[in-house]
Amino acid sequence: MDNRLINNSKTDRFILLLNKILLTLILLIVIVPLMYVLVGSFLQPNILVTKGISFNPDHWTLDGYIRIFDNDAIIRGFLNSVLYAGSFTIISVVFTVLAGYPLSIDGFVGKRPIMIFFLFAMFFNGGMIPTYLLIRNLGLLNTPWALILPGAIGIWNIVLTRTFFRGLPNELKEAARIDGASDFRIFVSVILPLSKPIIFVIALFSFIGQWNSYFDAMIYLNDRSLYPLQLVLREILVQNEVPPGMISDQLARMEMQRIAEMIKYSSIVVSSLPLMVMYPFFQKYFEKGIMVGSLK
Repeated sequence: MDNRLINNSKTDRFILLLNKILLTLILLIVIVPLMYVLVGSFLQPNILVTKGISFNPDHWTLDGYIRIFDNDAIIRGFLNSVLYAGSFTIISVVFTVLAGYPLSIDGFVGKRPIMIFFLFAMFFNGGMIPTYLLIRNLGLLNTPWALILPGAIGIWNIVLTRTFFRGLPNELKEAARIDGASDFRIFVSVILPLSKPIIFVIALFSFIGQWNSYFDAMIYLNDRSLYPLQLVLREILVQNEVPPGMISDQLARMEMQRIAEMIKYSSIVVSSLPLMVMYPFFQKYFEKGIMVGSLK
């Protein structure tokens, strides 16, 4: 129906106008800080500190990014984060799907006790100290597995996946079973091709959660060569510790602070690049997976 044929009342027009104003304000709240960081990462240190944001091309420079990519600590942290987040996502998706599908089958024996156990574990956990002792006793301290294995299987993701599988037509499984397909064959050939939306949603959630995580690395890792990018970035942003080599010792203290400010903005942009690259490819599955998985 053509929107021009809809005769909205004054109240409806007022609510629509209020929604537009509210959404515009929310958009500005999100966009303005991002633009500030992005533009600030290209500005010369002196201009950034003394004048703030400038859109004059003469004031722009790539020095911040050059210093970042010349630094081994940030490059190593970036590669570590890719390894941790990628491995975490693969393990999370595989085991979440394998757990959610049996729990969606009505005839699965022990489904109710397992779901009660899962839900109990979702709301209650041992806490930070018992978890640390468990990681230590398993010999995972100061290894990448300390970041990859704990938390790789999220109970909420299992519940979401289970709900999605329950919404798939049973007729498809019955037709495949009549054709002689085994349960594993049905799962691989029928269920998985239809489950791309929920799989991509879980993968996106898992990757973003692990990519942005730094607290576990701060607790379980002592070797700086194993630090993820977010922990290296935390040292730059919070502790104001720019890794050695990024700023020459001959520079004056004020100049060091200015360059450090530029490096902070450049580091934030670099750390956000994988998420900005991934989201356009996942967007078409994101809304569908969330809506379908959250119904029933």
